[in-house]
Amino acid sequence: MIKIKYTINKDNTAVYTAVGGGEWLMIEILNGIHETVAYDAVNGLKLYHNVQVEDYPLHWHTALEIIMPVKNKYTVLVDGKTHEIAEGDIWITPPGTLHALLAPPDGERMIMLFDYSLICNLKGMDSLLHMLHPYTLITEDEQPDLRRRLQFYLGEISREYDTKSPFAEACVYSFMIRFFVTLGRVSLNANTRFPGITNSKQHEYVEKFMMVCNYITDHCTENISVDDLADLAGFSKFHFARLFKQFSNMSCYDYLTQKRIAHAERLLIKPDISITEVAMQSGFNSLSTFNRIFKAAKNCTPSEYKNLNYKAKKQKRG
Repeated sequence: MIKIKYTINKDNTAVYTAVGGGEWLMIEILNGIHETVAYDAVNGLKLYHNVQVEDYPLHWHTALEIIMPVKNKYTVLVDGKTHEIAEGDIWITPPGTLHALLAPPDGERMIMLFDYSLICNLKGMDSLLHMLHPYTLITEDEQPDLRRRLQFYLGEISREYDTKSPFAEACVYSFMIRFFVTLGRVSLNANTRFPGITNSKQHEYVEKFMMVCNYITDHCTENISVDDLADLAGFSKFHFARLFKQFSNMSCYDYLTQKRIAHAERLLIKPDISITEVAMQSGFNSLSTFNRIFKAAKNCTPSEYKNLNYKAKKQKRG
């Protein structure tokens, strides 16, 4: 099995190198940098009370990951940058995100992997998932009440998972839904997103922009313009651009680019597709634009990203 060696630079960015040897206690199935999560006791959910003093390699999975340090801090690497999670804070890694985990000399943390697709058919849940990218961190300083409420749900999930009481799986799902509903109601709070207008208009705007975000996700590889999206939402181009930034905390262009980069990442792990084909199939109109934007977003070129996965698989076969 292949591990990843990390070198942390002074600017808090990371350089990754694939090296050989070793097994991990938490990652059971790793093909290159793609982890296949082996769910067991509860369908679609796996929970670890992790105390191991070991780093976990650069990898991605289709599961959503939730981390809450119980004792001592914990560190996650995303897009070449390190992010420190304090005791009791809650970190969420959306599905498909390339990341690595760095452990302190001692400590304990709850690490949960959840098949989010199990609840995506519930209205609003798919839109919430888009809002979590590229990661979400709930801290004591910024959102103490939300943090406390989410801690409660994670504690109940852990208790049900560990005790395996009758109907435990159903109970776990109920708390997972309450976890994300609570998170979503805070994240998509209409008063916060669209202050200064009537309540009915606030909720109307939230619904419209959730619909726009879903449309972007479904059609990000196509030639979408801001004018098209403004027409879809029923606003002028200027008004739409301003409201979209209020809703998503980023410009419409940046949101669309983020979705195209995520699509490109999924294509880059395929060995039989060229970088140019990835660029074209991900909605970029030129290879140079794709290379520039990808490197700015991921701190590595598309070729480096592709080669990292290829080298890991080659060393595994050797």
